[in-house]
Amino acid sequence: MKLKLVIILSFLLLGITNVNSQDFKVYEGFDSFKPLLEKKDNKVYVINFWATWCRPCVKEMPAFNKLYEEYLDKNVEIILVSLDFGKNIQGRISDFKKRHAIKSKIIILDDPDSNSWINLVNQDWSGAIPATLIYNNTKRAFFEQEFEYEDLETELKKFL
Repeated sequence: MKLKLVIILSFLLLGITNVNSQDFKVYEGFDSFKPLLEKKDNKVYVINFWATWCRPCVKEMPAFNKLYEEYLDKNVEIILVSLDFGKNIQGRISDFKKRHAIKSKIIILDDPDSNSWINLVNQDWSGAIPATLIYNNTKRAFFEQEFEYEDLETELKKFL
């Protein structure tokens, strides 16, 4: 009986681990991702391009966490677009999310041919990260820089 219980608990724990490591939607190619850059509703979108291995991206993550908490009920959607690559992306991002207490939506853009799509996000983007796009129905602003919270909030307020 104890052996059966141990086996059942093991399978349950494996299932929970597997579910948690598959939290993030993967966009295989820019074409499937592009509609997130073109939404026409009453929200303000803050889309941050980042990676777990990018030191400035990691440094600015607390600013996006705070922005999420401060603007959760103010019709602002924050989407963190991971440009990570390689093996076990889901697991690495899941660990990163836990370590940094990220509550914003995280997605993965899996399109290694960035030269074909970076100028579709913004013509002035060199491809360096972190990079952030803020937009609503009427305007857009693009930033190829690392943000501190106060500067990020200042830019967001221009859209509210």
